Amino acid sequence: MKDIIISGRQIAREVAIFAACIVAALCINAYAIIRFKTEWKELFTTFHITLAIALILFVLFALFRGVVFCCRRILRRKAA
Repeated sequence: MKDIIISGRQIAREVAIFAACIVAALCINAYAIIRFKTEWKELFTTFHITLAIALILFVLFALFRGVVFCCRRILRRKAA
């Protein structure tokens, strides 16, 4: 059985992508607070929901990256 080696660069990239998803989810939450004129404490009291939204965004982005990777691989094989 082969060992899987994940480089530090790949880990750092995934952490940066997840951090960007958290920031995007926080921006969505802030927009909702402004739009519906609620209290700013909801930014902290609903942080668990914000993390869930960030996780959903991360999974969707991972699926998108997987589709792009597969398409690029198929196009490379047809061109060769």
